[in-house]
Amino acid sequence: MSETAHPSWLTVTRGVAPLLISLPHTGTEIPDEIVPALVSPTLARKDADWWIDRLYAFAAGIGATVVHTAISRTAIDVNRDPSGASLYPGQATTGLCPTETFDGEPLYRPGEEPDEKEVGRRRQAYFVPYHAALAAELKRLRAIHPRVVLYDCHSIRSVIPRLFDGELPNFNIGTNSGASCHSALTQAVEDLCAGSGFSHILNGRFKGGWITRHYGSPEAGIHAIQMELACRGYMPEKPGPVSEDAWPTAYDEAYAAPMRDVLTRILHACLHFAGTDS
Repeated sequence: MSETAHPSWLTVTRGVAPLLISLPHTGTEIPDEIVPALVSPTLARKDADWWIDRLYAFAAGIGATVVHTAISRTAIDVNRDPSGASLYPGQATTGLCPTETFDGEPLYRPGEEPDEKEVGRRRQAYFVPYHAALAAELKRLRAIHPRVVLYDCHSIRSVIPRLFDGELPNFNIGTNSGASCHSALTQAVEDLCAGSGFSHILNGRFKGGWITRHYGSPEAGIHAIQMELACRGYMPEKPGPVSEDAWPTAYDEAYAAPMRDVLTRILHACLHFAGTDS
């Protein structure tokens, strides 16, 4: 494994296996220049994919390449269409530079929301480098392997009425309705989820964000899959609304172990699909 030189907030750990792990939403760093405009930096970190980088920390050890941004999705969401177009037309969601939380709470003080110029600045400063890293690593891995899996890691609170009804399944597999990867990979991942004792759904509320949709190109040997985890599966999450002083709950290795074991099998299935798992 090796780490390449990038901006301080962007970490690329290079492996040689045909598996690229994307961590677009675990960042909690808020750039200093936007802090004064925010209602609360703590609120701005509320919708991070908490502890996902720790949950998947084993990935580099099986030869995967890991691309991770430390910048909060409140500054810019690198898993949204850079044009600003909604990925889920007609459904509540957050944009390229979110102005509210998943629960609809304003992130910015009145009149301090990012304008078009500021969105463009953030896109150039943070979105472009992240995707340049993803594209470069995919190109490098495809030069070595005929098939590469891009596995995009996410999590979300189990109950958010503004975004979805009821309680979200533990495993939410997204393949852009089957367009972003081969059906054999989808089936392998779904079978592992189905046999895990956790609940799961394929292409339900979350079908895959910009990363899955933009890079998934099975005919070109790049198979992209998004995994959205309900937080309760790997952390002691209390149902319902959360307050700033009670979220997130601490990461507990023992609590996370059952889900991490399933995720380990899933990533090995990705390697097996690509033809190199031992």
